Amino acid sequence: MGFLGFLLLGLIAGAIAKAILPGRQGGGWVVTLVLGVVGAILGGWIGSLVFGGGLADFFDLRTWLLAILGAVIVLAIFGVVTRRSRA
Repeated sequence: MGFLGFLLLGLIAGAIAKAILPGRQGGGWVVTLVLGVVGAILGGWIGSLVFGGGLADFFDLRTWLLAILGAVIVLAIFGVVTRRSRA
């Protein structure tokens, strides 16, 4: 998967993660992109540990599910960290 494909995967996975998690998450599309890319990296790492294979092709269902799972985890951590800093 190329660099632009990975950025697109991160942006879409971050947007889906924001739609899955309840509440208001701060940040615009740049924060969504960064959280999604970090989440895709985390999801690929988790996939390589658990399933023996990380992110494969752009159109592979496993790639999308791992990226979304990682983005949800990163977004949840981001929400906890920013909630504490506002309080």
